[in-house]
Amino acid sequence: MNPKITVIILNWNGWKDTIECLESLFQITYEEYNVIIVDNASSDDSLEKIRRYCEGEIEVNSSFFYYSKVNKPIELTEYTKEESEKIEGKSIRGTVLIKNDKNYGFAEGNNIGIRYTLHNLNPNYILLLNNDTVVNKHFLGELVKVAKDCQDTGFVSPKTYYYNFENRRDVINFAGGTLNMFKGHSQSIGVNEVDKGQYDEIKTVEYVEGSCLLAKREVLEKIGLFDTKYFAYWEEADLCTRGYEAGYKSVYVPKAKIWHKVSASTDDPTKIYYYTRNKFWFMQKYANKMEYTSFLLLFFGFYFWNLTCRYTLYGLYKRSLVHSSHFLKGIKNGLFINDNLE
Repeated sequence: MNPKITVIILNWNGWKDTIECLESLFQITYEEYNVIIVDNASSDDSLEKIRRYCEGEIEVNSSFFYYSKVNKPIELTEYTKEESEKIEGKSIRGTVLIKNDKNYGFAEGNNIGIRYTLHNLNPNYILLLNNDTVVNKHFLGELVKVAKDCQDTGFVSPKTYYYNFENRRDVINFAGGTLNMFKGHSQSIGVNEVDKGQYDEIKTVEYVEGSCLLAKREVLEKIGLFDTKYFAYWEEADLCTRGYEAGYKSVYVPKAKIWHKVSASTDDPTKIYYYTRNKFWFMQKYANKMEYTSFLLLFFGFYFWNLTCRYTLYGLYKRSLVHSSHFLKGIKNGLFINDNLE
């Protein structure tokens, strides 16, 4: 029998992306899976749109696939966050929608879905999938094939392409991740490269991306879930590093393919804050003394001045200094204070 998979998709004010992701997912060739949608208290009409999609009332138009009426309606069971935490041992074969009371971010938002899954669905693996992705119909089977072949593999991820990179679909966004602890730098392998087969080998990497991450259930039970203090960014690197310290590898699987609606821009002020703050937290947690000293010298000797000038000039052009202020606040809170942006 094929291993049982639970797919967790986090939605926050993104129902159009979510239903396109769901439609691509419901057309895959792998059969032993069920879906948990976790809504982070969307303020748009996401909940109603997702319900209507599941009823077959909203057709999804996509250049990646043809909409199918065959699998509609989709059985949907809804719980509030509080209800989902009280349920124990109630197995649901259809799709579950968990409605959070606030935006818990990427880390805790996914944790809510994972905890419900572990308490009720008894899967062999849990797949975290960004709502702004579209998947190849064979992607899950390829991920599972590699995950189950090696006992010490804890996490696997696919080859990720940009959904649209200058009207191309063959430009790589992620082919595994590397960490440079002396620089405090995470790097997506193959980013912005046209796929010419240069990353077509299964490879052990230092971390895999949270946009599509297949985790063995036993690993999550052993090392724990996402560290919620991150809120968003660096949490998958933290999870994979904890897995590595417990003896589990992270593996990139090139035959598994997805497309991600990620922006090439890194100038979103909220992302600037969390990425900067969480970089410091990650380094404080995992870098040794020599690595952390090297990181601080490089950061404050070069990156600080470079990025401050960049964000300030960008802010002057936009008539707003929010980018530079979020960068500086991220540094301050990363070094001294454990709080969120709100």
